[in-house]
Amino acid sequence: MSHSLLSTGSKAWRCLTCARSELRLDLTLGCGQTFRWRETGEGHWTGVMGGQVWTLTQTDDALWYHTYGDQANVGKRDGRKRRAGSSLQGRCMSGKRFKGLTEVKEEDEELIAVTPEQDRKEEEMLRDYFQLSVNLSDLYRKWGAADPHFKHIANIFTGVRMLRQDPTECLFSFICTSNNHISRIQGMVERMCQALGAPLCQLDQTVYYDFPSLDALADSGVEVRLRDLGFGYRARFLQQSAKQILDKHGIQWLQGLRSEPYLQARDALRTLPGVGIKVADCVCLMSLDKANALPVDTHVWQIAKRDYKCAAGSGQKTLTDKVHRDIGDFFRQLWGPYAGWAHSVLFCADLKKFQFLKETPSLKQEEEDEKNVVKPKAKIKKEVNGTVTDSKS
Repeated sequence: MSHSLLSTGSKAWRCLTCARSELRLDLTLGCGQTFRWRETGEGHWTGVMGGQVWTLTQTDDALWYHTYGDQANVGKRDGRKRRAGSSLQGRCMSGKRFKGLTEVKEEDEELIAVTPEQDRKEEEMLRDYFQLSVNLSDLYRKWGAADPHFKHIANIFTGVRMLRQDPTECLFSFICTSNNHISRIQGMVERMCQALGAPLCQLDQTVYYDFPSLDALADSGVEVRLRDLGFGYRARFLQQSAKQILDKHGIQWLQGLRSEPYLQARDALRTLPGVGIKVADCVCLMSLDKANALPVDTHVWQIAKRDYKCAAGSGQKTLTDKVHRDIGDFFRQLWGPYAGWAHSVLFCADLKKFQFLKETPSLKQEEEDEKNVVKPKAKIKKEVNGTVTDSKS
């Protein structure tokens, strides 16, 4: 079986109405908040989510998705078959050409089995994963009104959403991030899944694996096995954290942190081996519904100093917990309850892999105009004794 492409036929695909301003797959899946998605065709991303392999792509006004089931069961679910894309004609398709993607073939394809219940469940999974109930365009407008620098960046880096990941996958992926970079983290997470996760399917020459369970990660032989795979000191943290969760809290503990207040959830995570304040904030933001969690690393510290003249940590060489909290509070005051989402847009815009997007003529002209204009100091809303006032930064 091969990786599916929308351009080779749409009938095996389904879609959701979703504008690019609400979601850009390349930025959202490639900015370092998840490590399991790969671009397997131009504009097509394949990865594992919810124990299932997906390929995603998008047109100007729709998010398209294809799932790969157990081929042995094709045609056997409920004893019925239907074309997976047959209900899309009125929802996402317009003739034989889709806005933003030309030359989509309409030829007949092999019938595949997708029950109405499976259809509904997969759509809900996708909406939940990308948190599509959150109106991102409205948030961008609010952040831009409060922050001229964000408004400038947002003209290019639209559609950067926070994912709502599985807490176990998010936690154990981010334990691998200490003193590491995105491409190496991706390799480590993939090797961990290959060694400890269940195989799901093979596409072309790639076998996709589910993320390991807590039981698999807590096994006594895991540390040695992961060290042999190049995890170094992180191997012990991974095994010990899984064992501590199971021994002291139980398998539902991580999921239960979604209902705890942000600071309590962060402190609870920090009791685990290998989990510092930054990793805890990443897990809170990206899997535990804490939209105001704001992970601070050296890149974010540099952004705060360079672009916002934030004085937190002045004169210090290391990123202490206090500096982390002060920078987080600075941005929370500026951006409000979804500060973690706004921070991720600037983090994405600062990554080397996306610098080419800034080379557009319009952005270059904006930068030249800014150099020739004396900008007034930005007003930042502050809340004092329940009253919102304006003060200059």
